[in-house]
Amino acid sequence: MPGQAKTMTGLTVGGLVLVTAYTVTLGNNGWLWLTWAVLGLATIGTLAARGT
Repeated sequence: MPGQAKTMTGLTVGGLVLVTAYTVTLGNNGWLWLTWAVLGLATIGTLAARGT
């Protein structure tokens, strides 16, 4: 996995941990989950572009 894709994957996983922790402690926030979903899609796009 190239450097940029590895960084994006790390940010996505870290973001998931942070959003989950926020949801558990303070309650659900739809904007955080939407932001994480967009970041996840960008990560998948980066991985797919690197694979071709």
